[in-house]
Amino acid sequence: MQLYSYLAIIGIALYLVFRLLKKKSARKHFKELKNNWAKAKTEKFNFDQIKSFYDAQLLVGDFHKINDQTAKDLDFEELFTILDRTTSKPGQQYFYNHLRNINSENQLRQFSTFSDTFLEKENDRLKIQSQLSKLNHYNAYDFVRLIIDEPMERPKWIVWVFILSFLSIFSLIGGFFYPILFLIMIPVFMTNMVLHYRNKNKLNYYLNAVHQLSIAIKVGDKISNFSNISAYFKDLSFLGSVKKIQFKTSLIGFENKMNDEFAFFGWFFFELLKITFNIEILLFFSFLEDIQHKQNDIETLFRFLGEIDSAIAVASIKAEYHYRVCQPYFGNKKEIRFSEIQHPLIKDCVPNDLELLEKSMLLTGSNMSGKSTFIRTVAINTLLAQTINICFAEHFTAPFLKLYSSIRIADNLSENTSYYLEEVLQIKKLLDKSEEEVPKLFVLDEIFKGTNTEERIAAGKSILSYLNCAQNIVMVSTHDIELTEMLTQNDFELYHFSENIHNQTLNFDHKLKEGPLKTKNAIKILALYDFPKQIITEAEMLKNKWN
Repeated sequence: MQLYSYLAIIGIALYLVFRLLKKKSARKHFKELKNNWAKAKTEKFNFDQIKSFYDAQLLVGDFHKINDQTAKDLDFEELFTILDRTTSKPGQQYFYNHLRNINSENQLRQFSTFSDTFLEKENDRLKIQSQLSKLNHYNAYDFVRLIIDEPMERPKWIVWVFILSFLSIFSLIGGFFYPILFLIMIPVFMTNMVLHYRNKNKLNYYLNAVHQLSIAIKVGDKISNFSNISAYFKDLSFLGSVKKIQFKTSLIGFENKMNDEFAFFGWFFFELLKITFNIEILLFFSFLEDIQHKQNDIETLFRFLGEIDSAIAVASIKAEYHYRVCQPYFGNKKEIRFSEIQHPLIKDCVPNDLELLEKSMLLTGSNMSGKSTFIRTVAINTLLAQTINICFAEHFTAPFLKLYSSIRIADNLSENTSYYLEEVLQIKKLLDKSEEEVPKLFVLDEIFKGTNTEERIAAGKSILSYLNCAQNIVMVSTHDIELTEMLTQNDFELYHFSENIHNQTLNFDHKLKEGPLKTKNAIKILALYDFPKQIITEAEMLKNKWN
């Protein structure tokens, strides 16, 4: 009796110690979440995994989708690394998709208002983030595979699994009455073992995803009880639906827990049990049928967790950059107007102002003066305005518009196409899109620089005039001064960036200025970098002759 008392005391003590350690770990985790608030991540980003939900195209924006060319032009992956504040891997995948898909203005407002609720109650936010962090293991990227992958078909040999399972049960029960029946279990067990480990390879493909689904169901159930979440998500019936398969997901995903506290001790016994009665195989294929029947609800669960995590991420961005960002205003005119706009990726970026009313923009200036950076700045802020309702500016006004670009073009060696042909193909896509009856922003850098000057200017003028129709706004940078005279008659405003040479030093102020570029410093810059005097003299002579 005394022994049992000692064992009971030891058991209670171990339980209390375990609970104490768990609470201490939770407090430490809360502190880390609090310290990481309003800060960019320092971890490495695996974009192959992060993009997988976007690549599946299961949740495309109602209004517009940012294509790969524009994403490349805007350094989207670099932009994502400074904006991503999500806590879970599914949230990270969802947020990536969110930033590349533009929904309606009304949906944007609702999402932004929901995001703001996480700025108010810090303790609730930390509790929600703590739950979401349970899906922050690298394996949690696999959860999305249950949505995007084609499910496996039930094999024909499954009937033999049922027969073998029946024989195991029959021999086990019958053996107590006729011990010789226990001998049947030996060949049956060996056969089951072969089937079990043969199926294990197929199961392992889904094992992580199934385990993460089990966690996601519990996390979703917990955070659905918070008032701001239940108020935003009107229909939570999908949670009840997916909870019906939670028992199966827990059993199938148990093996993934073998590294957790105390779980390893029961693993060996459970493995023998699964082999003896083919539990894993039968559950697995039964589960795959459930996945097909519940796929819509599982996807809704993924989106539910992802949207909450994304809303918290946006709240974190607002908290960090509150002094640098504004809420955009969307008007109905062909107008783009902003003040103190900045590029979010550039530290100490020089802010600029612009006002275009019923006009487009032709931007000139030398290399490194800031032309390409400026048009990227406008495009990035236009994207952020329409996806997370913030701009890195003091004020930002524009129509709710679609965004297209042609900035970074490269030869396509795999298809044996030249730089110029790649430009032609890309600009043809822009021309096709220009005919849609919605406002659009076209951002172009050095149009047709892959061909000769005479034809470049002629084709460039014609194309830019064509794009600048109806409610479209065109922003184009160029070195071709000749375009300035042609396009001022086609509703283009002229702006430029300039540099100066002072004390043998090249200086850029990166400030946008109205009107055409009047200074030409290219040859002076050659002299500044000690090009041979003969080259400088001849170049100046030729320039004066052409002028």
